[in-house]
Amino acid sequence: MPGTKRENINIGVKVKVVQKQDQRSGKLTEGVVSKILTNSPNHPHGIKVMLESGTVGRVKEILN
Repeated sequence: MPGTKRENINIGVKVKVVQKQDQRSGKLTEGVVSKILTNSPNHPHGIKVMLESGTVGRVKEILN
């Protein structure tokens, strides 16, 4: 499921995000959402979240 809609993302959900420095390479980081940082209902590049590890990135894929 793509991570462009805020309604699809909840705290505690496992996701794959792309970090700012990895946008060119497209490297994805997997983790669990601890905070949703985007306020708008959707975003074309993915909803920005903070993972439990402290990593901030835009959701590219929702895993569960």
